[in-house]
Amino acid sequence: MTQISERLLVQAHLDAKQLNPLTAEQEAEYRAAIAAELKAQNAVLVAHYYCDPVIQALAEETGGCVSDSLEMARFGKNHPAETVIVAGVRFMGETAKILTPEKRVLMPTLEATCSLDLGCPVEAFSAFCDQHPERTVVVYANTSAAVKARADWVVTSSCALEIVESLMDNGETIIWGPDQHLGRYIQKQTGADMLLWDGACIVHEEFKSRQLADMKALYPDAAILVHPESPESVIDLADAVGSTSQLIKAAQTLPNKTFIVATDRGIFYKMQQLCPDKEFVEAPTAGNGAACRSCAHCPWMAMNTLERVLECLRTGSNEIFVDPALVPKAIKPLNRMLDFTQAARLKLSGNA
Repeated sequence: MTQISERLLVQAHLDAKQLNPLTAEQEAEYRAAIAAELKAQNAVLVAHYYCDPVIQALAEETGGCVSDSLEMARFGKNHPAETVIVAGVRFMGETAKILTPEKRVLMPTLEATCSLDLGCPVEAFSAFCDQHPERTVVVYANTSAAVKARADWVVTSSCALEIVESLMDNGETIIWGPDQHLGRYIQKQTGADMLLWDGACIVHEEFKSRQLADMKALYPDAAILVHPESPESVIDLADAVGSTSQLIKAAQTLPNKTFIVATDRGIFYKMQQLCPDKEFVEAPTAGNGAACRSCAHCPWMAMNTLERVLECLRTGSNEIFVDPALVPKAIKPLNRMLDFTQAARLKLSGNA
């Protein structure tokens, strides 16, 4: 099955589960009810940049966090709330639970998964690793708790390059999983000896270089921002490549007034909030018009709705549990990532 066919099947399945749009009055009622429940339950809402704008706005309004997956993990770990509501996809909820097993972690839905997670089953990945025992296993955060437990390091797109460079400087060779495009980008940037797992994000996989070049011709003064989960030919056209937080920073710092953005359109909320005088255009995908509601938006992220947030708060449903046997193994590579990035922060602040 092709990546596009898989994307359309996933979209058709999830479309059937989407709730009807809310009126402005209903939306306001839900937001007020959720804010009250969060306060009453000593809970905090943590949302990813790819969630719909209304969810991101609610997280900000209620003292929560809108960020990339690295900062989501750090925020949930350090926040004093007894309950963490994770608006994102399942691996993000699992990561929050692994890092803070004493807290209750809820999600608006447990069906919100990730094609990278699905494409990296632990049995097959472990067998792949076992064939190369001399290599350090580095996995992307977009993986299950079981895959993280098999790894030496967990990374996000905001810190992967620096961590791989550090490992390479120590003479280590690497097994990388699951995103082949991000892995290939890091390999090209660092020259590291890496064996790549064959996974891909169904959203970023659809960006195409030919259509992107055509769009650039329509917006000759625009800067192209690309997430490294995109194919190499798309990355090659970029003016800036980086994680969600790094792309937002690029939008703030580059002098261009127009940006073509090759990542999930959920990021536009924060970009437009921080750069109200700039224009952001969705990079083209290979979607088939009406057959794909919005090919530049993760269908699983779209499942995080106000109705589901309120329901999980009121009923305690969709609680995340992680096999206790996996937690001690999975927390080690996660803490390595957090410790590494914290040390890097301190170093940067010391050099300021």
